[in-house]
Amino acid sequence: MSGYQMLDPSTLVVLITGATSGIGAATARRFALAGARVIATGRRADRLIALRDELGPNLLPLEVDVRDNEAFTAAIAGLPPAFAGINVVFANAGLALGLEPAHKASLKDWEDMVDTNIKGLLYTVRAVLPGMVERGAGHVVFTGSVAGDYAYPGGNAYGGTKAFVKQFALNLQADLLGTPVRVTNIEPGMVETEFSLVRFHGDAGKSDSVYEGIEALSGEDIAEQIFFCCTVPRHVNINSLQVFPVAQSFAGFKVAR
Repeated sequence: MSGYQMLDPSTLVVLITGATSGIGAATARRFALAGARVIATGRRADRLIALRDELGPNLLPLEVDVRDNEAFTAAIAGLPPAFAGINVVFANAGLALGLEPAHKASLKDWEDMVDTNIKGLLYTVRAVLPGMVERGAGHVVFTGSVAGDYAYPGGNAYGGTKAFVKQFALNLQADLLGTPVRVTNIEPGMVETEFSLVRFHGDAGKSDSVYEGIEALSGEDIAEQIFFCCTVPRHVNINSLQVFPVAQSFAGFKVAR
């Protein structure tokens, strides 16, 4: 549209959790290279330092585990002034573990997914949301999943955590009505990152087979969607965005005979 004014990314201070790989790292690159200030968090310090070396002073590496609420809250409270005014938070840290049916699945895997995908997300939002409301500007973005909409065998607890993300995003919008804070839930389909390698506990053969013969989405594909959602004018809110690769669709109903 001629004359349509997108938001200037240089006005953004973006906090990204799970920034050491995949969608998180790609999103950190997309915003930092566009002029935004980016706080990249994760547990692998070497990868965060490599991102800073690649992207320069626009990126602040912050080694912290989102599952540790006390440490995460303290890290956010201790940000230097240039990065303290967070107006975009991308709560991206999350994982899938295992693909066994529920009666065979590891309870430890379930607990790890709940701790990261739900509790870590809640800690992230709670640490930054009051400041956004007080400053009168903000955008909360989640990495949801099509698994929160469509069930598949072995998706049990992972799909449940992503359904939580979807519903929490909707309820957050209800709570924030009357404030200028936006909420967006990004729901990707198959994205070729470390996702399957983590799911299969480092089994590269199983991980590679997931993407064999198709062109899956990349972390960069999703980063571009996130960047778009965050740079539309402030009166525009993209509630949710579901993104599939062309090679994927939601499954039809199955009948056991």
